[in-house]
Amino acid sequence: MKINLIIQKIGHPLSSFIIMLGQSSRLLLSIIMSMGYVLKRPHLILKEIFYSGVLSLLIIAVSGWFVGMVLGLQGYNTLQRFGSVSVLGSLVALSLLRELGPVLCAILFASRAGSGITAEIGLMKATEQLDAMSVMAIDPIKRVIAPKFIGGIIAMPLLTALFDASGILGSHFVGVTMLKLDNGMFWSQMQDSVSFQQDVVNGLLKAVVFGVFVTLISVYQGFNAKATAEGVSAATTRTVVHSALAVLAIDFILTAFMF
Repeated sequence: MKINLIIQKIGHPLSSFIIMLGQSSRLLLSIIMSMGYVLKRPHLILKEIFYSGVLSLLIIAVSGWFVGMVLGLQGYNTLQRFGSVSVLGSLVALSLLRELGPVLCAILFASRAGSGITAEIGLMKATEQLDAMSVMAIDPIKRVIAPKFIGGIIAMPLLTALFDASGILGSHFVGVTMLKLDNGMFWSQMQDSVSFQQDVVNGLLKAVVFGVFVTLISVYQGFNAKATAEGVSAATTRTVVHSALAVLAIDFILTAFMF
């Protein structure tokens, strides 16, 4: 009996994970097949870009600014021990462009926009709006799910670029304005060390991949949420947790291949 219980405890989460992968893959395939319908109605995509991207601008910009300020302070204190404070701009820029920008922006995106997407779709399911669409011969995946998916993918790299720029300006404020580093040296060292292809482009590619996974997790959890208040709440929580874990795991894989 004990062995059976152990096998059951181990096998149930594993089987649930495999089922979730299969269902999310089917949902992704359905979204891809709905692309033609959505692309003919760009107003649906623009609406979701506004919801996922524009309404997230403030939290992304402010978070990037403070992350850059913290990197500036910590980097200055560390580099000062080795007499290399002149490369502070390079340190901050490479840290943001390669890792911190895409990763932190994806987690913030999941917390703000992803949870909202899940809650909206889950509420539509709980109030039978999705069923009503099906009755009226309107595919909810084409009308609701696919536009949110595309909008999230488009918004994610744009928000990451804003996060990176805000973080660099925050570190510039700390390094040049507060700690009196040379302004020209700060920018020249950064320009010499940052590669457009290797750092900027790869960082934005990471953001696109993160956008795909975070948005897919968000729409999947909302579409498969239980049609109750507790079900929608649990689905929203799962969106944030699963998105954060997925971003960190995928970041390791992408970093191993890119850098």
